[in-house]
Amino acid sequence: MELDKTYHVLIVEDDKEIREGIEIYLQNQGYQVFKAANGKEGLAVIHKEEIHLAIVDVMMPVMDGVTMLMKLRAEAYEFPVIMLSAKSEEVDKIMGLNMGADDYVTKPFTPLELLARVNSHLRRYSKYLSAVNEEKNDHIYTIGGLELNEDTVEVSVDGESVKLTPMEFKIVQLLIKNPGRVFSADEIYERIWNEKAVNTDTIMVHVRNIREKIEIDPRNPKYLKVVWGVGYKIDKQ
Repeated sequence: MELDKTYHVLIVEDDKEIREGIEIYLQNQGYQVFKAANGKEGLAVIHKEEIHLAIVDVMMPVMDGVTMLMKLRAEAYEFPVIMLSAKSEEVDKIMGLNMGADDYVTKPFTPLELLARVNSHLRRYSKYLSAVNEEKNDHIYTIGGLELNEDTVEVSVDGESVKLTPMEFKIVQLLIKNPGRVFSADEIYERIWNEKAVNTDTIMVHVRNIREKIEIDPRNPKYLKVVWGVGYKIDKQ
């Protein structure tokens, strides 16, 4: 996510005046704001909406901020949380940070101070999400509407899952990871079966079966193509 995209910020604060004051400043910065009056309501919002950062008061009725923080971290939510507290005691700060808070702001605070913290944590979170997504995408290969996921060993076409045999999967995997490159039947056989090619007719059969599964018109293939007299390839789209 970029900072110019709309972030969803959750304010969990039992003081209506403070809650609405923070909301005004965040909305002026272009953030979409969600509000809750206690930890229980805050968790309900998190379960329903995609939240990118939460501002959570420590002292609240029904469920306090630290309990809410513990629960959302236990549920593996990783977005940044800024704790608010009217107390300035170091013990509160240490407890909040140990439970998984990312920052701590003591009341009274200036709106500009809070906004600076919000912007800073969202920048960091944006970089973190980008890194995670890049890591995930390292094992996903896409050509047009054809997608192969090495982690889940799945192939889909235009979002629809396609059931391939293990050997069919390996053939598509080899070709999609090398778009545009032509592989001879012998080379495909030797790479996948890890033995010297003797009879490569089996490759022709596998290719025909793959086409039946991934092509709208197998006779006029969009993805898996034959280069006559040379071999097979999946073209860059």
